[in-house]
Amino acid sequence: MITPRPAVFLDRDGTLNVERSILTKPEEMQLLPSVADALHLLKSAGFACVVVTNQSAVGRGLMTEGDLQRIHEEMNRRLADAGVVLDGIYSCIVAPSMDDKLAVDHPDRKPAPGLLLRAAADLYLDLKKSWMIGDSLRDILAGQNAGCRGCILVRTGHAIDESHGALAKPFVVVDDLLAAAKHILQASPGEQDSNSAEH
Repeated sequence: MITPRPAVFLDRDGTLNVERSILTKPEEMQLLPSVADALHLLKSAGFACVVVTNQSAVGRGLMTEGDLQRIHEEMNRRLADAGVVLDGIYSCIVAPSMDDKLAVDHPDRKPAPGLLLRAAADLYLDLKKSWMIGDSLRDILAGQNAGCRGCILVRTGHAIDESHGALAKPFVVVDDLLAAAKHILQASPGEQDSNSAEH
């Protein structure tokens, strides 16, 4: 019997790569410092690493799905150069239908949990032992709506808007992805080794 794996779900822009107003070309992809080190730590501990990203620029006609694929190929190439392979990339290309970024207007568009739920089904992941890391409250809410164990906000992307904090249950705020990875490992000592005994 296959045991479901825990995962770390990762926002893309501002979490893995430098935040830009709109990233539409592969050459604009620039990984943040220590991202590869963070992913190495998580994967070595037994976590699947899955990107879940809103990419409404496609839905708004600012780039094509082919452009998005080439950007992700470039991201994967840069990570592979550092010895890291992601377990999956899930994107919602639908344009938002309202101005409120924390409103659910499509089941896959964060803060809705659809991308995480789909990845969990495809990759056989244990959501209750999984984490969500991102640079905005909609990432945190997506993780909480999916039933993740914990959610972490990083300071490497969007400025953190404290005014909406009451909308989300407690979450952790750290400087970057490496700090987030270390927090997860400290909170999960030996858990990955015991998964098979629990199922």
